[in-house]
Amino acid sequence: MIKTLSPAAAPARRPLRPLAPALLTLCIAAVGQVSQAQAPASAPATLSLAQALRLAEDRSSLLTAQDAAAAGAREMAIAAGQRPDPTLKIGLSGLPVNGPDALTLTRDSFTMLSVGVMQELTRADKLQARAARFEREAEAALAGRALALANLRRDTALAWLDRHFQQRWRDLLQQQRAETALQIDAAEAAFRGGGVGRGALADVFAARLALAQVDDRLRQLDQQVAAAQTRLTRWVGPAAEQALAPPPALDVLRLASGPLEARLDHHPQLGLIASQQALALADAQIARAAQRADWSLELSYSQRGPAFSNMLSINLAIPLRWDPGQRQDRELAARLATVAQLRAQREEAQREHLAEARGWLQQWQGQRGRLAFHDSVLIPLAAQRSQAAVAAYRGGGGALPMVLDARRGEIDARIERLRLEMDSAVLWAQLEFLTTADPTQPQETAP
Repeated sequence: MIKTLSPAAAPARRPLRPLAPALLTLCIAAVGQVSQAQAPASAPATLSLAQALRLAEDRSSLLTAQDAAAAGAREMAIAAGQRPDPTLKIGLSGLPVNGPDALTLTRDSFTMLSVGVMQELTRADKLQARAARFEREAEAALAGRALALANLRRDTALAWLDRHFQQRWRDLLQQQRAETALQIDAAEAAFRGGGVGRGALADVFAARLALAQVDDRLRQLDQQVAAAQTRLTRWVGPAAEQALAPPPALDVLRLASGPLEARLDHHPQLGLIASQQALALADAQIARAAQRADWSLELSYSQRGPAFSNMLSINLAIPLRWDPGQRQDRELAARLATVAQLRAQREEAQREHLAEARGWLQQWQGQRGRLAFHDSVLIPLAAQRSQAAVAAYRGGGGALPMVLDARRGEIDARIERLRLEMDSAVLWAQLEFLTTADPTQPQETAP
């Protein structure tokens, strides 16, 4: 409940107005420069961004599925490079069905029991094309894994950074709450010490309203912190409950260390399309090899009755390409059209990703510049305004609402700076995990 203080309830005593500036000075020192609290000597284990990325990779079933797909394709490549199994043929021919020799196996010279083997003589170039096709499929599976890994690392980093900044935002508001509580004490002390006018009482209610507003924002931040931890749990599991370690250097980017076009050659989605294009080209090679038919060779041995000679047969089967212009040639043309389609899609995707990355990089560089401006100009000016308001109030030339407004402006400036840093971190994560480039490449510091 809010206590109502009336001028009649104030005790008659000597004015204590100098106590209020002292309390305000104490609350100003309590906030100071906003920084993360140092961990105690026996602090629990913390979760760094690098550890979160490793945990997410270890827990990912999608990466395991892509590895299994690649392994299966490699196994199929070995099998596809082998000739088909021979075919065993057993038959009975020339069996009489009427007359005195009906259904006998040894009386008629044409009755034969035959056993034979037929083998398709697949050409070596066709076998190589089939094996190469599954090798390209394995490469496509690995390219899909690279894309899945890049997306996983980006999403994990975004979840980790979201929880980090939501917690920092809450800590900042918690500091603001502590200061606002001191401001209430200062306002009440000023009122009891001699502030008998309506303005002194209004100062008390203004400070209490400011505290209630901060409490409401803290409740909202509690929900946001819990939601951020839930998103992080999706990637790293129970480790998301640990405290977070300090973030990495968010003012450096591997993507900014060289020509952007060359860096984007490692984009995993472009790599996936390129591997799909290679797979389509392998299918075209199979279709081209299929224009020439494979022969089949059959060797059989036929046994007749004791009074007749046994027989040995050799057969050669040659498929006839009756209308290749409407079948084999059409299939080859379709495969080549797919290759052209994927080539065009890759070129278009490359242009799109290049424009997207340039836009993100420009935004990130602009955000870093704005952060520097906040640190060098806006926040110092807000702090100087607070100091001036406190000094005026201490000297009797200012009012408490002016001090509260100045302090609120300084806190808002710091919150805006934190929001700007959070937006910059999101762009950093989008760019840092955009490609599969080697992380040991030279790095460039943002201005």
